Amino acid sequence: MNVITSTAYRRSLKHCDDATLGIVGAAMNLTAAVFGQPHLHSGRGIRRLRKGMYECRAGLSLRLVFKCKGDTLIFAFAGTHDEVQAWIKNRR
Repeated sequence: MNVITSTAYRRSLKHCDDATLGIVGAAMNLTAAVFGQPHLHSGRGIRRLRKGMYECRAGLSLRLVFKCKGDTLIFAFAGTHDEVQAWIKNRR
């Protein structure tokens, strides 16, 4: 799987320190490695938010929202559970 990030995604991570960004990068790579293999999804905390939109965990409080287009994962937003819910609500 290929991985790309949106401008909004990069903006949502501006407040993160280097250690958190390392965790985020690792989570993105692991998600790309297991996406499409449902038995491995639960171990990565991948879950469907709505049609075509998913989230994965990056640490205890940070969640990464992404879409799948063909063989590419497009990361669109990062935030806490509440921030993700508000972001999704604004996208309907």
